[in-house]
Amino acid sequence: MSNRQQLIVIGNGMVGHAFVEKMIEADGLARFDVTVFGEEPRAAYDRVHLSEYFSGKNAEDLALTTAENYREQGIDLHLDTPVVEIDTDAREVVTRNGTRHGYDRLVLATGSYAFVPPIEGRDQDGCLVYRTLEDLDAIRDHAEHGRRGVVVGGGLLGLEAANALKHLGLETHVVEFAPQLMPAQLDLAGGDMLRRQIEALDVRVHTGKATQLIDAGEHHRLRMNFADGEALETDLVLFSAGIRPHDELARKAGIAVGERGGVVIDDQCRTSDPAIYAIGECALWNRQIFGLVGPGYAMADVAVKQLTEAGETAAFTGADMSTKLKLLGVEVGSIGDAHARTPGAQAYATINEPDATYKRLVVLDGKLIGAVLVGDSADYDILLQYARNGLDLPEHPESLIAPAGDGPPALGPDALPETATICSCHNVTKGGIIEALDGGCANLGDIKGATKASTGCGGCAALLKSTVDHELAKRGMEVNTDICAHFSHTRIELYHLVRVEGIRTFAELLERHGRGLGCDICKPTAASIFASVWNEHVLEPVHQPLQDTNDTYLANMQKDGTYSIVPRVPAGEITAEKLIVIGSVAKKYGLYTKITGGQRIDLFGARKEQLPPIWEELIEAGFETGHAYGKSVRTVKSCVGSTWCRYGVKDSVGMAIHIENRYKGLRSPHKLKFAVSGCTRECAEAQSKDIGVIATENGWNLYVCGNGGMKPRHADLFATDLDDEHLIRYIDRLLMFYIKTADRLQRTSVWLENLEGGLEYLREVVIDDRIGIGEELESQMQAVVDSYRCEWKSTLADPAKLKRFRSFVNSDQPDDNVLFVEERGQIRPATAEEKRQRAGTETLAEEA
Repeated sequence: MSNRQQLIVIGNGMVGHAFVEKMIEADGLARFDVTVFGEEPRAAYDRVHLSEYFSGKNAEDLALTTAENYREQGIDLHLDTPVVEIDTDAREVVTRNGTRHGYDRLVLATGSYAFVPPIEGRDQDGCLVYRTLEDLDAIRDHAEHGRRGVVVGGGLLGLEAANALKHLGLETHVVEFAPQLMPAQLDLAGGDMLRRQIEALDVRVHTGKATQLIDAGEHHRLRMNFADGEALETDLVLFSAGIRPHDELARKAGIAVGERGGVVIDDQCRTSDPAIYAIGECALWNRQIFGLVGPGYAMADVAVKQLTEAGETAAFTGADMSTKLKLLGVEVGSIGDAHARTPGAQAYATINEPDATYKRLVVLDGKLIGAVLVGDSADYDILLQYARNGLDLPEHPESLIAPAGDGPPALGPDALPETATICSCHNVTKGGIIEALDGGCANLGDIKGATKASTGCGGCAALLKSTVDHELAKRGMEVNTDICAHFSHTRIELYHLVRVEGIRTFAELLERHGRGLGCDICKPTAASIFASVWNEHVLEPVHQPLQDTNDTYLANMQKDGTYSIVPRVPAGEITAEKLIVIGSVAKKYGLYTKITGGQRIDLFGARKEQLPPIWEELIEAGFETGHAYGKSVRTVKSCVGSTWCRYGVKDSVGMAIHIENRYKGLRSPHKLKFAVSGCTRECAEAQSKDIGVIATENGWNLYVCGNGGMKPRHADLFATDLDDEHLIRYIDRLLMFYIKTADRLQRTSVWLENLEGGLEYLREVVIDDRIGIGEELESQMQAVVDSYRCEWKSTLADPAKLKRFRSFVNSDQPDDNVLFVEERGQIRPATAEEKRQRAGTETLAEEA
């Protein structure tokens, strides 16, 4: 029998999971046997980024942990096992299947549920909520058979839900009871500006609407009948009108709950039963429910410290509900008393209708107590620090929200007190960062590992880096920006040296500006720069030793040592004849085929010596390399546009083909993905791409610097209603400016976030040509376009390069150790166990 006490955690959401992690870190498992009950069938996942489920992420991408990980840590996890009763007298919980589990201490992390207004007809088919992954699956299923969707609720969750419906291709409407959007966070003018921006993105907004009845529609599945006599038909009603705390267990057990719900807790997160704690959205502190994940993490930290006696004085004293986010691509920020309800408060506001931005400061006695930002939240981090830390405002506070060029004085890390919160998700202060540095951390990565700063929503990344760099410099430690030990330069500096001095080889670059022999960091970086500037074949003898494996073989190496081949299919448009060729090649060489997210066909399982003959057959059929192996332009995704679609307003396929053929082969610091949509229904998902183009009746809207990678980011609206000539000109300039100024392996999204002046500065460079390099950027891009060659075809024409594609140096024979098996009608690589079984079978056959 264990001498440890029994600790039960009810709930395995983000906050419940954070509690378990903090218990492990605090060595709480030395004192407690921990059992966790989760109501959902999967372990904790990221609800903050739930809407990204509709833009490419799957359940595994959103997962925060696994059941296996819990077992390895010694945590007893029960998924799909809701607790239905707490017996406080016996100190036991009862699960749905009737089993009883004893506890010494209990933590309620049951979270909340979606509030559904008491509207007649709300329970019928087609009326859904937006809360869990299962909810999202149901929404997707209903969307497949509908044309229009309505979200009930115009708050944060409602607008996230509207974004989800847009991703599913539905005509999207938002119905809000209040007279404005986001009434809890924005003032009336801010809500109005947000409405205008969202409606410009083809989402209809209906404010001041009270739904009285949902019944059958005539042209759509359902009809929403409003109190003012108007009606709106729809195929799907998605309720996202707020949350309510899951406090049923506490209420049933006689534990104190608030008048309007929520498990009452004190500053130590204890409930009215001293053996039971409550954290997260189920907890009511000082008559407040906190609907953000950051306060839940703070409560979890307090509860852990109480249970482990690591901090008897630890207390939860409330949380800052300031938020910065992007809703349907529109930047929104709300800080403190955004409504100026504090007596004596004064407001400063700027409205820029052409740029669709609104900014408002709320000031009291020379201090910032609130702010609203709509359309441009670049100043959010600075304003948040002024508000959180009670810093004295400038003599003219309006300078903080002045137009670009007359902006606020810089507020560096040195101006922040040690109590300043740098990361609100994990409650990391500047003092905590200093303590971590004093404790031995020597760089940004160490700080993240020690404090978890910037590992939540990631919104504090820029401030964290500047704070760490500043503190390192104060200690006399050099903040090293060298690309590696062989070059005392950044990637940007190396790019300019190569272009200005006409350097064409790594040996020359090393001789002039480096030392030593080079490494796996500087060599591929230099190779990428040479390709971007001079566009010579990557397998030329002077360049080949610099390439990584994928570029060396012009194909993507897979985990079994074989390669995948992706021929270019511009805009996804392909003839029947070419499809037949791909099928014939796959069948001939036993390749696994997969249609990619970028509308191309990937051929997996080719051995090295098979690559040239496969290329030869594909090239003969009119294909060329798709550059899937390079840090270069990959794909230009497209919908069918006005050619076929009844909603299309422009030829998205034609424009996508034109763009892909123009930029194919362009090498850059990171891979690039484009998309062109033929209307605002956005079927090509252009707003998640590095370059996104959406057709309007007046031209093309250009979106920039989005991505769907490890940290997905919506693209920003860069320019509207462009003709073909200006669209291509702006893309030329932006891409070349990115190649000139980005760091190695830096996505366009991160590049823009780190670009001083942000999106507005980028517009000044690209559109206004403020620094006078527009023609130079266009000329450099044209030189790349003019020098394009298919790298597969060039390799096939060079016998010296073809020697590289042999399994053995002294033989043309294939490697017999590569083994494939059939699965789902396709060929896939054999596992190690399958190879052992096959070898054993062959041995027995030989012996027989």
